[in-house]
Amino acid sequence: MTDSRRDMPALRATGLSKEVSSPAGNLTILDDVSLEVAAGESLAIVGASGAGKSTLLGLLAGLDQPTRGRVSIGDADITEMDEDQRAAVRGRRVGFVFQAFHLLPGLSALENVMLPLELAGRTGSRAQARSALERVGLGDRVAHYPRQLSGGEQQRVAIARAFAPQPQLLFADEPTGNLDDASGDRVSELLFEMNQAEGTTLVLVTHNRELAGRCDRQIAMTHGRIADDAQPSESAHA
Repeated sequence: MTDSRRDMPALRATGLSKEVSSPAGNLTILDDVSLEVAAGESLAIVGASGAGKSTLLGLLAGLDQPTRGRVSIGDADITEMDEDQRAAVRGRRVGFVFQAFHLLPGLSALENVMLPLELAGRTGSRAQARSALERVGLGDRVAHYPRQLSGGEQQRVAIARAFAPQPQLLFADEPTGNLDDASGDRVSELLFEMNQAEGTTLVLVTHNRELAGRCDRQIAMTHGRIADDAQPSESAHA
């Protein structure tokens, strides 16, 4: 990774907090979290259930708004934007892979991958979507609907959909959480292959130690705060 790719962070969060109302009063889910992620870097966010990992991911991706703090994607401060503006930034710069796939059941694999390209006004969306599905090994499944695909195949469609617009940032929330070991290994390989081939910055939440260990950095969260921010040992990448 060259120094020029680290000149400007791909992602920066400063003093992020998220509070929600509950019968017992305000509940703090995220408490004063700050971090930077370099362009092309891969980062795993780990921690026990309820530590605030998915909440942090949603805030970083602009899917939710913090109670306090700021998030910048490249040079765009998304906390200063309304929802339409944030959606435009997501459409240009961000891909997201969900644990539950979130494919539209009435659309074929090809149409699911085409959707974000068409929403972004891209030309040649059908050819780009077909190419993305071929890259994840599903060139023979383009006409299949989600119900006709296995869990691992559905997640590969979701990865193709996320990568097809060539995002600068890819967020993944427990991308192997609903998969068997073999399918999970295939999905993990794809995430890192495409991260490295495209130079896409990868930020993922996972309970999978092996998947986390393949990332350049790991952030451990507890009780809504960052407890540790470290690079895995060299042996973890061996």
